[in-house]
Amino acid sequence: MGFLMNRRRLLQASSAALTVGALISKTGRSVAKSSDQVRITVGGGDYGRANIEAYVKPFQEETGIKVIPITDDVNTAQLELMVTTNNITVDVVELGQGTANTLASKGYLQDIDYSIYNNTELNGIIEFAKQPFGVAALIYSYVMVYNTEKFPANKPRPTSWAEFWDVKKFPATRVLMSGQGGSSGPWEEALLADGVAADQLYPMNIDRIFASLDRIKPHIRKWWGSGSEIQQIMHDKVVDIGNSYDGRASLLIDKGGAIEINRNQAKLAWNYWAIPKGSPNAPSAQRFVEFATRAERQAAFARLVSYGPSNRNAYNLLPENVGRKLASHPDYIASSIPMNTQWYAEKGADGRSNTERLMQRWNAWILQ
Repeated sequence: MGFLMNRRRLLQASSAALTVGALISKTGRSVAKSSDQVRITVGGGDYGRANIEAYVKPFQEETGIKVIPITDDVNTAQLELMVTTNNITVDVVELGQGTANTLASKGYLQDIDYSIYNNTELNGIIEFAKQPFGVAALIYSYVMVYNTEKFPANKPRPTSWAEFWDVKKFPATRVLMSGQGGSSGPWEEALLADGVAADQLYPMNIDRIFASLDRIKPHIRKWWGSGSEIQQIMHDKVVDIGNSYDGRASLLIDKGGAIEINRNQAKLAWNYWAIPKGSPNAPSAQRFVEFATRAERQAAFARLVSYGPSNRNAYNLLPENVGRKLASHPDYIASSIPMNTQWYAEKGADGRSNTERLMQRWNAWILQ
């Protein structure tokens, strides 16, 4: 496989700028009017081509519904404008968890019609991936990664975040993800390192997070900020151990890099297929989302790009060597931790969200 999408971009799905005029007509009327067509954001490059090959083309062949693929992203403000002006020009969008939760809380997303799903397919979809407002299109994870020259398989290695924090037992050069964005950072890892049980992470104690980070801070060489950055750090063997997007590490492993992934206490994240409220092609949009979450289709997609299916039955259709690279493999799910992005979006009495609190706290803490 020759492509892995930048995971930072993936977390911020629907945040890239898109010319509004390309999606909204000058007359203020929806471009897509016919019920026998549907407009879908598919992404660009090889990622977009994978969506087209795995979903768009076979959907058209099965249903006769014409799909108009949109390779640009739709940002939150544009989608809100479409809904509030009843001028919907995109029928299916792929949204990051935070964006989807925010839009759903404002009533801007159509409920998914689960009544049209085959029971076998519906039961195969992981529970956290099925929400009233969307179904997970794919799943990825933040994982611990080792340089195998420093930590060979026959020598002791940290296997938990508590052991990662144990610099005396496991002396090594370390990196961790930056918390500058607020909605993603070493927050859960810090709490796990401080002894919080995985099922007790949320609501997260922000003071405890930073007390834990205080302990590891002197031992972190770099706080990385993007998927390309951590991939380069690992490639150049600048550090011995850190956290990373699983796909970035897998890409290096495929190229013969001295990297190994520890999936214990991996942090799961995902994107949703969602339908803007008021879509003029809602029935066709519902059919596409159902089609794109079938096991067979998700297996086809996973063969093209290394993102985990949300439908567990897809693993019955994947070779073991492919399935083992994916975050949602059944053997990994039990020891992984789904991110609770609803907690990140929650606001306190002062009107600030937990994401904003983490961002502000980080910006002050990192300068200390």
